[in-house]
Amino acid sequence: MLFKKYQEFIPKSYLLLRKYQKEFFKKDLLAGITVGLVSVPLAMALAIASGVDPERGLFTAIIGGFLVALLGGSRVQISGPTGAFVVVVYATVQRHGYEGLVLATFLAALMLIAMGLFRLGSLIKFIPIPLTTGFTAGIGVVLFSSQIKDFFGLQTGLVPADFIPKWKVYFSAMPSLDPLTLFFGLGVLLFIVFLRRFFPSFPWAIGTIILATLAASFLKLPIETIASRFGEIPRTLPSPSFSLDWSRIFDVFPDAVTIALLAAIESLLCAVIADGMMGTRHKSNCELVAQGIGNLGSMAFGGIPVTAAIARTATNVKSGAQTPLAGMIHAVTVFLVILLFAPFVGAIPLAAMAAILMVVAWNMSHFPFFFHLLKAPKGDVAILLTSFFLTVLVDITVAVEVGMILAAFFFLKRMSENRQQLINSHRDTEKGIEVIEMRGPLFFGVADKLKDAFQSLPHRPKFFVLKMEHVSILDATGLHVLRELEQKCLKEEARLLLTEVQEEPAKLLHDFGLGHLIQRKEDSLP
Repeated sequence: MLFKKYQEFIPKSYLLLRKYQKEFFKKDLLAGITVGLVSVPLAMALAIASGVDPERGLFTAIIGGFLVALLGGSRVQISGPTGAFVVVVYATVQRHGYEGLVLATFLAALMLIAMGLFRLGSLIKFIPIPLTTGFTAGIGVVLFSSQIKDFFGLQTGLVPADFIPKWKVYFSAMPSLDPLTLFFGLGVLLFIVFLRRFFPSFPWAIGTIILATLAASFLKLPIETIASRFGEIPRTLPSPSFSLDWSRIFDVFPDAVTIALLAAIESLLCAVIADGMMGTRHKSNCELVAQGIGNLGSMAFGGIPVTAAIARTATNVKSGAQTPLAGMIHAVTVFLVILLFAPFVGAIPLAAMAAILMVVAWNMSHFPFFFHLLKAPKGDVAILLTSFFLTVLVDITVAVEVGMILAAFFFLKRMSENRQQLINSHRDTEKGIEVIEMRGPLFFGVADKLKDAFQSLPHRPKFFVLKMEHVSILDATGLHVLRELEQKCLKEEARLLLTEVQEEPAKLLHDFGLGHLIQRKEDSLP
């Protein structure tokens, strides 16, 4: 019984690997190596874009990717640093330094574990598509903007985190543009477009990086590389450690909430997409717990926030992955690359990394779908544009908060307009009886309709009867309105009666001291 109660927290790796089939290994091995090679340049590029050293992205892919694959609730999900976190991480590092990011991610990891243990994984369905599309497109714009410096070879020093000040710095630094870096970046970008257009199944990221690095080294181009800016890439993982300054907990708490929500949204959306590609079913709460543990591990080894990566998960599936072993092999592959090829990794041109991230930014923005959503109802368009512009111009934390508030208001507005109906089902003027049938929930969004219905009656009845057969939801505001309506009826020398009340609303009415309003079936009106 206890096992069944907690079965949803048993990792997919345990369930699948204990009955592992030999024919799966070749597919998992090939998929893991493929996506591992793809992850190397992306992990470094995303770390650089986040304002930290490139090796931190590699540590994230190795530790976080391995732990989430081992403990997660998805069969083929790949986790590591993602473009969605670039904006959050960069802003957090700018405000609080890397130590502040560690504390914020530590708190976020605890939140993710708690969300999973309290079985909140299914709540992802309550986040509307316009909101996720809006802030994802905004992140894409910000990520694209963050690559301008390296793509053009600008000499700017530290670039501001905010969008408008960042572009002001770019424009003022345009005289320092390096033509060679720009032409090299454009060449890489065009090569990526060529590969994606004519060889869509080819792993364009790793292929582009290898050719770009070889070309720059062979031609001895004087352009900036990872090693020239950040130093050599370490060949080993650092020793695990935590350095948490609890005195800053209130300063970083908003960032922690953002990291937790973004990790949950990104991971569970990715799991749904993977399920659609594989025909499988993930465990959302198990995945949240795994993401929390993965983030703890990533920060212990000097990484950055980890979450599921949709593009890398899709690559994993298309490469033939069958079980979570592919995700673990992916992490091991990343480790072997830095162990064996660290000098080559350090020779990667930053302009090539910038070109890759520009493509990643375009992919994650989903602008064709973004513009398609502009044809949606006005409320959805308002959520879409608000979350987009707040992400770009203000902060993703504010964008998510305001977007959710807007989504809640528009939802309540639709509920109040469409779900609650008051139907004049019977009127007996001689006996002074007015019967109104209620259909839909009686909650704070529609409670005023009930008061308006009484006020609009042409004659004051002796008995104001509400049929509640189709009212299944009753909240505190609805109860309060019924009490006010009873008092108003008494002043008008009328009597309020409730008939055909369902069991749950009836219990609430009795608890609220309004049980006497319920008219039993055996009773009849005078």
